[in-house]
Amino acid sequence: MIDPWYPAVLILIILICLCFARLILGPTPADRVVAVDTVNTLTVASLVILGLIYREVIFIDVAIVYALLSFVSTLFIAKYIGGEL
Repeated sequence: MIDPWYPAVLILIILICLCFARLILGPTPADRVVAVDTVNTLTVASLVILGLIYREVIFIDVAIVYALLSFVSTLFIAKYIGGEL
């Protein structure tokens, strides 16, 4: 039987690919920042679900660290685009 979480991860991967398209085609830098932040959020969600599937805590730990680094980098890029740096 297929675990019900595998289709969820597959859907998240498809959404990540769509966000990459928005990242490439985004007309403004703000659109690109939002696309990168969305990709990072979907990646964290995928890591948490994979941790649930494989029952490995290391996926959750990596997701937490990745989310923290993603948050800090998004703030830095937003300040750079806003002209404060």
